[in-house]
Amino acid sequence: MPDFSPTEYAVPGFVLLILIEMIWAWCNRPDAYEPRDTLTSLAFGLGSTVSGLLFGGFFFLLFLGVWEYRLIDFGPEWWAVWWAWPLCFVLDDLKYYWVHRAGHRIRWMWAAHVNHHSSQHYNLSTALRQTWTGPFTFGFLFALPLVLLGFHPLMIAICGGFNLIYQFWIHTEAIDRMPRWFEGVMNTPSHHRVHHATNPRYLDRNYAGVFIIWDKMFGTFEPESDDEKIRYGIIKQLGSFNLLWAVFHEWIGMLSDMWRSPWKHKLSYLLREPGWSHDGSRDTSDTIRARWQERQIVKTSVASENAIAGEQEPA
Repeated sequence: MPDFSPTEYAVPGFVLLILIEMIWAWCNRPDAYEPRDTLTSLAFGLGSTVSGLLFGGFFFLLFLGVWEYRLIDFGPEWWAVWWAWPLCFVLDDLKYYWVHRAGHRIRWMWAAHVNHHSSQHYNLSTALRQTWTGPFTFGFLFALPLVLLGFHPLMIAICGGFNLIYQFWIHTEAIDRMPRWFEGVMNTPSHHRVHHATNPRYLDRNYAGVFIIWDKMFGTFEPESDDEKIRYGIIKQLGSFNLLWAVFHEWIGMLSDMWRSPWKHKLSYLLREPGWSHDGSRDTSDTIRARWQERQIVKTSVASENAIAGEQEPA
């Protein structure tokens, strides 16, 4: 079976859709695009492609070696086993959910994934803002169970490529909501806007790639609320369009924290969640959300007391 990278064939479609969205933004949302931000996103995409070319061959050969020890053999013509393709796609998407979730909960992996969240704008060019340093986080290890099950590395790569293609179109504000049945099963622009938000209620939610059902199954789903405007980016915004700073800022911050911290806490700055500090001086997404929830409880309690007091006032 010949080598096939679906994302390469999709690039012209990506460019066309970005141009169409730019026209929509010019007419409806002039602030949706910022030229320097868009150029940074495009540079991210180019650098990510180069990184993939440099490391992809190594990972592919590694997976081929592991595949020799597979538990299930689909036969020499594995690509002709039709039912293996949809099964591989679903399982690969489940794998994506967990590697994506780890990318938000383990700082070492966040150092690479933060690149995708660093834009304060949300448009189709943001989808191209992919990491250069992902290979150094060993996220590829999450795919090894699929290889051991018997799925050929090329099949996994193709399914992963289509997964990424699907995720491109959900990076937009031009689409409000999809039909309810679609929103219930699939990842959509509405669901993914939540994922890119810095609002406390939305932090570390909706990790899905294609199927939003994983978030609903594992307790990380949060619907988009019409009552609260979404703020995009990261908790501590970059404040710069410098490409190299955007790529490496979290690696620099993480290594700096390790250097300055006591020995017994150094490893925690690699493996604990982003924002964790040994002295409790910083906030994680959990502490930020917990404070927000406390404020919501107080607001609800006050509103309830005011309502009761209003009902008890004499006419």
